[in-house]
Amino acid sequence: MSPGVRELPSPNQDDRPAGAAIDTLVLHYTGMRSGAEAIARLRDPAARVSSHYVVEEDGAVLRLVPEARRAWHAGISHWRGMAALNDRSIGIEIVNPGHDWGYRPFPALQMAAVCDLCLEILARHPIPPINVVAHSDIAPDRKADPGELFDWEGLAANGVGLWPAAADAPAPAGAPAGASAAALLSAIGYRTDLPLPVLLAAFQRHWRPARVDGVADAETLARLAGLVRMLGA
Repeated sequence: MSPGVRELPSPNQDDRPAGAAIDTLVLHYTGMRSGAEAIARLRDPAARVSSHYVVEEDGAVLRLVPEARRAWHAGISHWRGMAALNDRSIGIEIVNPGHDWGYRPFPALQMAAVCDLCLEILARHPIPPINVVAHSDIAPDRKADPGELFDWEGLAANGVGLWPAAADAPAPAGAPAGASAAALLSAIGYRTDLPLPVLLAAFQRHWRPARVDGVADAETLARLAGLVRMLGA
Protein backbone atom coordinates (compact mmCIF):
# COMPACT_ATOMS: atom_id res chain seq x y z
CA MET A 1 0.00 0.00 0.00
CA SER A 2 1.27 3.45 -0.88
CA PRO A 3 2.61 5.27 2.17
CA GLY A 4 0.39 8.28 1.45
CA VAL A 5 -2.86 6.43 2.17
CA ARG A 6 -4.58 7.85 5.23
CA GLU A 7 -6.40 5.46 7.54
CA LEU A 8 -9.90 6.65 8.46
CA PRO A 9 -11.81 3.55 9.58
CA SER A 10 -15.54 3.17 9.04
CA PRO A 11 -17.65 1.05 11.38
CA ASN A 12 -19.73 -0.02 8.39
CA GLN A 13 -18.00 -3.29 7.56
CA ASP A 14 -18.18 -6.97 8.32
CA ASP A 15 -16.63 -10.31 7.39
CA ARG A 16 -16.75 -11.52 3.84
CA PRO A 17 -18.42 -14.92 3.39
CA ALA A 18 -16.04 -17.80 4.00
CA GLY A 19 -14.08 -18.60 0.87
CA ALA A 20 -15.29 -15.56 -1.09
CA ALA A 21 -12.85 -14.58 -3.82
CA ILE A 22 -12.13 -10.89 -4.40
CA ASP A 23 -12.58 -10.70 -8.17
CA THR A 24 -14.38 -7.39 -8.82
CA LEU A 25 -13.41 -3.73 -8.50
CA VAL A 26 -16.29 -1.23 -8.40
CA LEU A 27 -15.78 2.49 -8.98
CA HIS A 28 -18.31 5.03 -7.68
CA TYR A 29 -18.66 8.76 -7.31
CA THR A 30 -19.70 10.08 -3.94
CA GLY A 31 -22.65 12.09 -5.32
CA MET A 32 -22.81 14.54 -2.43
CA ARG A 33 -22.22 18.27 -2.10
CA SER A 34 -18.73 17.91 -0.65
CA GLY A 35 -16.12 15.29 0.02
CA ALA A 36 -16.34 15.94 3.75
CA GLU A 37 -20.08 15.29 3.72
CA ALA A 38 -19.58 12.06 1.79
CA ILE A 39 -16.84 10.79 4.08
CA ALA A 40 -18.97 11.55 7.13
CA ARG A 41 -21.82 9.51 5.67
CA LEU A 42 -19.52 6.61 4.79
CA ARG A 43 -18.46 6.53 8.46
CA ASP A 44 -21.92 7.05 9.98
CA PRO A 45 -23.26 3.81 11.53
CA ALA A 46 -26.81 4.94 10.86
CA ALA A 47 -26.17 5.25 7.11
CA ARG A 48 -24.98 1.64 6.76
CA VAL A 49 -22.86 2.43 3.72
CA SER A 50 -19.09 2.41 3.25
CA SER A 51 -16.32 1.75 0.77
CA HIS A 52 -12.81 0.44 1.02
CA TYR A 53 -11.30 3.68 -0.27
CA VAL A 54 -12.14 7.30 -0.96
CA VAL A 55 -10.14 9.36 -3.45
CA GLU A 56 -10.47 13.11 -2.95
CA GLU A 57 -10.31 15.70 -5.72
CA ASP A 58 -6.73 16.65 -4.83
CA GLY A 59 -5.65 13.01 -5.13
CA ALA A 60 -5.58 12.20 -1.41
CA VAL A 61 -6.51 8.58 -0.72
CA LEU A 62 -8.36 7.43 2.41
CA ARG A 63 -8.82 3.82 3.47
CA LEU A 64 -12.06 3.22 5.35
CA VAL A 65 -12.27 -0.58 5.26
CA PRO A 66 -9.46 -3.17 4.91
CA GLU A 67 -9.59 -5.05 1.63
CA ALA A 68 -10.03 -8.37 3.42
CA ARG A 69 -13.28 -7.11 4.97
CA ARG A 70 -16.62 -6.48 3.29
CA ALA A 71 -17.57 -2.85 2.70
CA TRP A 72 -21.17 -1.88 1.98
CA HIS A 73 -21.02 -0.03 -1.31
CA ALA A 74 -22.62 -2.06 -4.12
CA GLY A 75 -26.09 -2.72 -2.77
CA ILE A 76 -28.36 -4.87 -4.94
CA SER A 77 -26.01 -5.72 -7.76
CA HIS A 78 -25.35 -8.18 -10.56
CA TRP A 79 -22.44 -8.79 -12.93
CA ARG A 80 -21.50 -11.74 -15.13
CA GLY A 81 -23.89 -14.09 -13.38
CA MET A 82 -22.93 -13.06 -9.85
CA ALA A 83 -25.10 -11.16 -7.40
CA ALA A 84 -24.56 -9.41 -4.05
CA LEU A 85 -21.22 -8.06 -5.20
CA ASN A 86 -20.24 -6.61 -1.83
CA ASP A 87 -19.20 -10.18 -0.98
CA ARG A 88 -16.53 -10.31 -3.69
CA SER A 89 -15.60 -6.74 -4.56
CA ILE A 90 -13.46 -3.80 -3.53
CA GLY A 91 -15.19 -0.43 -3.72
CA ILE A 92 -13.61 2.96 -4.42
CA GLU A 93 -15.62 6.15 -3.87
CA ILE A 94 -14.33 9.06 -5.94
CA VAL A 95 -15.26 12.51 -4.67
CA ASN A 96 -17.54 14.26 -7.18
CA PRO A 97 -20.90 15.95 -6.55
CA GLY A 98 -22.52 13.77 -9.18
CA HIS A 99 -25.51 14.37 -11.38
CA ASP A 100 -27.67 15.75 -8.56
CA TRP A 101 -25.23 18.35 -7.22
CA GLY A 102 -23.33 19.77 -10.19
CA TYR A 103 -21.56 16.91 -11.96
CA ARG A 104 -18.16 18.00 -13.22
CA PRO A 105 -15.00 16.53 -14.78
CA PHE A 106 -12.68 14.60 -12.51
CA PRO A 107 -9.39 16.50 -11.93
CA ALA A 108 -6.19 15.08 -13.38
CA LEU A 109 -4.61 14.62 -9.93
CA GLN A 110 -7.65 12.67 -8.80
CA MET A 111 -7.67 10.44 -11.88
CA ALA A 112 -3.94 9.75 -11.48
CA ALA A 113 -4.50 8.73 -7.86
CA VAL A 114 -7.44 6.51 -8.86
CA CYS A 115 -5.28 4.84 -11.51
CA ASP A 116 -2.41 4.20 -9.11
CA LEU A 117 -4.75 2.82 -6.45
CA CYS A 118 -6.48 0.54 -8.95
CA LEU A 119 -3.15 -0.81 -10.18
CA GLU A 120 -2.12 -1.59 -6.61
CA ILE A 121 -5.41 -3.40 -5.97
CA LEU A 122 -5.14 -5.35 -9.23
CA ALA A 123 -1.63 -6.44 -8.25
CA ARG A 124 -2.99 -7.93 -5.02
CA HIS A 125 -6.11 -9.67 -6.32
CA PRO A 126 -7.00 -11.78 -9.39
CA ILE A 127 -9.48 -9.29 -10.84
CA PRO A 128 -9.99 -9.71 -14.60
CA PRO A 129 -10.16 -6.50 -16.65
CA ILE A 130 -13.86 -6.95 -17.46
CA ASN A 131 -14.58 -6.95 -13.72
CA VAL A 132 -13.32 -3.38 -13.30
CA VAL A 133 -16.76 -1.84 -13.40
CA ALA A 134 -18.87 1.19 -12.68
CA HIS A 135 -21.60 1.20 -10.08
CA SER A 136 -23.89 1.88 -13.04
CA ASP A 137 -22.76 -1.38 -14.70
CA ILE A 138 -23.74 -3.55 -11.75
CA ALA A 139 -26.91 -1.62 -10.80
CA PRO A 140 -28.01 -0.03 -14.11
CA ASP A 141 -31.59 0.57 -13.00
CA ARG A 142 -30.51 2.50 -9.89
CA LYS A 143 -27.15 4.15 -10.44
CA ALA A 144 -25.38 6.42 -12.93
CA ASP A 145 -21.97 6.70 -11.29
CA PRO A 146 -19.17 7.43 -11.86
CA GLY A 147 -20.80 8.62 -15.07
CA GLU A 148 -19.93 9.79 -18.53
CA LEU A 149 -17.28 12.33 -17.46
CA PHE A 150 -15.12 9.67 -15.84
CA ASP A 151 -12.00 8.79 -17.86
CA TRP A 152 -12.42 5.06 -18.36
CA GLU A 153 -10.45 5.23 -21.59
CA GLY A 154 -7.45 6.73 -19.81
CA LEU A 155 -7.59 4.09 -17.10
CA ALA A 156 -7.68 1.30 -19.67
CA ALA A 157 -4.70 2.80 -21.49
CA ASN A 158 -2.80 2.41 -18.21
CA GLY A 159 -3.86 -1.18 -17.59
CA VAL A 160 -7.05 -0.70 -15.59
CA GLY A 161 -10.11 -2.24 -17.24
CA LEU A 162 -10.93 -2.51 -20.94
CA TRP A 163 -11.65 -0.05 -23.72
CA PRO A 164 -12.98 -1.18 -27.12
CA ALA A 165 -11.73 0.46 -30.29
CA ALA A 166 -14.91 1.02 -32.27
CA ALA A 167 -13.03 1.52 -35.52
CA ASP A 168 -11.79 -2.05 -35.26
CA ALA A 169 -15.20 -3.50 -34.43
CA PRO A 170 -17.86 -3.39 -37.15
CA ALA A 171 -21.44 -3.62 -35.95
CA PRO A 172 -22.85 -7.15 -36.12
CA ALA A 173 -24.99 -7.93 -39.14
CA GLY A 174 -27.90 -10.20 -39.82
CA ALA A 175 -30.09 -9.47 -36.78
CA PRO A 176 -32.30 -6.62 -35.58
CA ALA A 177 -30.37 -3.96 -33.71
CA GLY A 178 -32.25 -4.56 -30.45
CA ALA A 179 -31.69 -8.30 -30.50
CA SER A 180 -28.01 -7.87 -31.31
CA ALA A 181 -27.56 -5.35 -28.52
CA ALA A 182 -29.26 -7.59 -25.96
CA ALA A 183 -27.08 -10.55 -26.86
CA LEU A 184 -23.91 -8.46 -26.72
CA LEU A 185 -24.84 -6.90 -23.38
CA SER A 186 -25.43 -10.36 -21.96
CA ALA A 187 -22.06 -11.58 -23.24
CA ILE A 188 -20.34 -8.63 -21.57
CA GLY A 189 -21.96 -9.33 -18.22
CA TYR A 190 -25.02 -7.13 -17.81
CA ARG A 191 -28.19 -8.58 -16.36
CA THR A 192 -30.78 -8.80 -19.10
CA ASP A 193 -34.05 -8.70 -17.15
CA LEU A 194 -34.15 -4.89 -17.33
CA PRO A 195 -35.39 -2.69 -20.20
CA LEU A 196 -32.91 -2.59 -23.04
CA PRO A 197 -32.57 1.24 -23.03
CA VAL A 198 -31.56 1.11 -19.34
CA LEU A 199 -28.81 -1.40 -20.10
CA LEU A 200 -27.64 0.45 -23.18
CA ALA A 201 -27.39 3.72 -21.25
CA ALA A 202 -25.26 2.01 -18.59
CA PHE A 203 -22.98 0.60 -21.27
CA GLN A 204 -22.70 4.01 -22.91
CA ARG A 205 -21.80 5.73 -19.64
CA HIS A 206 -18.81 3.44 -19.37
CA TRP A 207 -17.79 2.68 -22.96
CA ARG A 208 -19.45 5.29 -25.20
CA PRO A 209 -19.67 8.42 -23.04
CA ALA A 210 -20.20 10.89 -25.90
CA ARG A 211 -23.77 9.65 -26.24
CA VAL A 212 -25.81 8.37 -23.32
CA ASP A 213 -29.32 7.95 -24.67
CA GLY A 214 -30.02 4.21 -24.44
CA VAL A 215 -30.24 3.85 -28.22
CA ALA A 216 -28.49 1.03 -30.09
CA ASP A 217 -27.02 3.22 -32.83
CA ALA A 218 -24.21 1.96 -35.08
CA GLU A 219 -21.42 3.36 -32.90
CA THR A 220 -22.83 1.81 -29.73
CA LEU A 221 -23.26 -1.55 -31.47
CA ALA A 222 -19.70 -1.32 -32.75
CA ARG A 223 -18.35 -0.69 -29.27
CA LEU A 224 -20.47 -3.52 -27.87
CA ALA A 225 -19.12 -5.87 -30.50
CA GLY A 226 -15.58 -4.64 -29.91
CA LEU A 227 -15.77 -5.33 -26.20
CA VAL A 228 -17.24 -8.80 -26.74
CA ARG A 229 -14.42 -9.52 -29.18
CA MET A 230 -11.88 -8.50 -26.55
CA LEU A 231 -13.46 -11.01 -24.19
CA GLY A 232 -13.33 -13.77 -26.76
CA ALA A 233 -17.05 -14.30 -26.24
